[in-house]
Amino acid sequence: MAKNIFLFSGQGSQYVGMAKELYDKYPAAKSVFDAADSILGYDIADICFNGPDAELNKTINSQPAIMACSLAAFEAAKAEGISFDGVAGHSLGEYAAMVASGMISTEDGFKLIKARAAAMQKAAEENDGAMYAIIGLDAAEVEKICEETEGYVVPVNYNSAVQTVIAGETAVCEAAAAKFAEMKKKAIRLNVASAFHSKLMQSAADEFIKTAETVSFGSPQVEFYSNVTGGRLEDFSDMPALLAKHIVSPVKFTSELAAMDKTGYENYIELGPSKVLTGLVKKTLKGANAVNIENSASLEKALASL
Repeated sequence: MAKNIFLFSGQGSQYVGMAKELYDKYPAAKSVFDAADSILGYDIADICFNGPDAELNKTINSQPAIMACSLAAFEAAKAEGISFDGVAGHSLGEYAAMVASGMISTEDGFKLIKARAAAMQKAAEENDGAMYAIIGLDAAEVEKICEETEGYVVPVNYNSAVQTVIAGETAVCEAAAAKFAEMKKKAIRLNVASAFHSKLMQSAADEFIKTAETVSFGSPQVEFYSNVTGGRLEDFSDMPALLAKHIVSPVKFTSELAAMDKTGYENYIELGPSKVLTGLVKKTLKGANAVNIENSASLEKALASL
């Protein structure tokens, strides 16, 4: 039987109306939103389905919203009989992956993401930071330009062989982006509140760990891949410290994909809004079967390809 891995979407993939079809069709998907509401203290489904964009795009809302949609897609996939042998997430997607793997409860997942989003929103308001996606250069070249740029800018998302995201102080990021433009490479500013996965988020990590230390973490029931280590995670003894480190550490997604490929995964199934990770898999692992599930049509297409 083919090995399947579930991948969970990250921040920036949100859009108004996401997961509405799954919410309406699958009782277990609706239950995800009910659990989210009970922890968040407000109606996240309303923001997901009706917006407006400005409200949905706030870090404090977009993180739990994307997680709710990703877990709704997870429940829909399970309801249709799709099995899985491993999980991974991109940035905040790792929290949905923890829930899906059985490491934490749905309620604790939303408790963690609520604290993470609030801490990151606060840190974003306190720090002048930006992020740019650099297209068409390998990671080593991107690292070199960052090192040569005066001030604080670092690679933070290793997304594919030809896409690395940089983050840091806004003016410094702009200077680095100008250098990439001179090299005739694309430097696209991301629609995010600050420099996530960089040291500018240290205050968020320090605040977040207090909540993480109140949560009970078990061992996952399937293979779990980590952004921080860039491979399969084996040590679950201090998850609060690892998750705090995750906030200020690069997302080593290309390394994770290489590790998954080596393990023999054949089907890469992205759960959540948009299909960013599906595109990254296709760019990185030639010939891999990568599909996404975010609504009824994509679910039907995924079922047909598995």
